[in-house]
Amino acid sequence: MNDPAKGRFVAMQLARMVGVFMVLLGVMIQAGRFEALDFVPRWAGYILILVGMVDTFLMPTLLARRWRTPPE
Repeated sequence: MNDPAKGRFVAMQLARMVGVFMVLLGVMIQAGRFEALDFVPRWAGYILILVGMVDTFLMPTLLARRWRTPPE
């Protein structure tokens, strides 16, 4: 009864959520609003934003393409 599509859906949504979290963290680092990470340079926030956007928008598509059922 364990449907693999359910697990794949959860994995794609988790990839999106992690990407959004990375974008938000990158914005806070870049803006200097996250005091616990003051030692991180501001340019690292831009990199985190870029990686988070790739993770949010491209990873679910790539995962879906990888898991696509092959044509018969």
